[in-house]
Amino acid sequence: MTEYQTIEADSDVYRDGTIKLHGPEGFEGMRKAGRLAAEILDQMPELVKPGVTTASIDDAIRGMMLDAGAVPATLGYRGYTHSSCISVNHVICHGIPGEKTLKDGDILNIDVTPLLDGWHGDTSRMFFAGDPPLKAKKLVEATHEALMIGIDAASKPGARLGDIGAAIEAHAKQHRYGVVREFCGHGVGRLFHDAPEVVHVGVAGSGPELKPGMFFTIEPMLNAGKPWAKVLGDGWTAVSRDKSLSAQFEHSLAITEDGVEIFTLSPTGRDKPPY
Repeated sequence: MTEYQTIEADSDVYRDGTIKLHGPEGFEGMRKAGRLAAEILDQMPELVKPGVTTASIDDAIRGMMLDAGAVPATLGYRGYTHSSCISVNHVICHGIPGEKTLKDGDILNIDVTPLLDGWHGDTSRMFFAGDPPLKAKKLVEATHEALMIGIDAASKPGARLGDIGAAIEAHAKQHRYGVVREFCGHGVGRLFHDAPEVVHVGVAGSGPELKPGMFFTIEPMLNAGKPWAKVLGDGWTAVSRDKSLSAQFEHSLAITEDGVEIFTLSPTGRDKPPY
């Protein structure tokens, strides 16, 4: 049986399996953290170019967060030593920034989570280095559509968690893309990762009821080939087993009395490429 926990302004929060229900303070905190995350990603098109290293992009992201009074939630998380995850081409998620340079035609996901005043603004977008092939652009477009279809499913009256995954999976199947199952969305707020797990496949009408005050991410990962993933020896980098291209988009959002509020929308309309 699903347990919900109402979070008061001064509540201590723990990862205890309960789904947290937040009040006005939580909404205000997540609006600020989410906007900062979106503003940082808004600046990425000027940095993502052939010949640039992912390490230099990560350095810039860290500086933006610190300048805004935030810290990178990923820095030191379970031993991770970078301020973002940057996943190129067949890397599904958790790509580690490094000295390898981007090439013309690369596609990449940049995932950032500034921790601002105790709240986590978690979001990611796809970017193009140069001009990718049409098949890559179509995958990226369909993945963004899948995210927004999942969010729309969450906004329906009486929606349940399974409705999100069912809607995303149906959309991916129409395009013959594989939906990654090994990674999922999650509760977010004062905790980086919390209940519930938001799986991107599912059965409509199943799972916990979505209630006002719930904060979580939706972050579908679609592969151009088979859905299967594997994690490399570094313990972080997840790649498609068949080395097919992969794409991901992520928003942090809240369930409200009349739908959803997306905390991480771009304030300049740069939610998907081309920018």
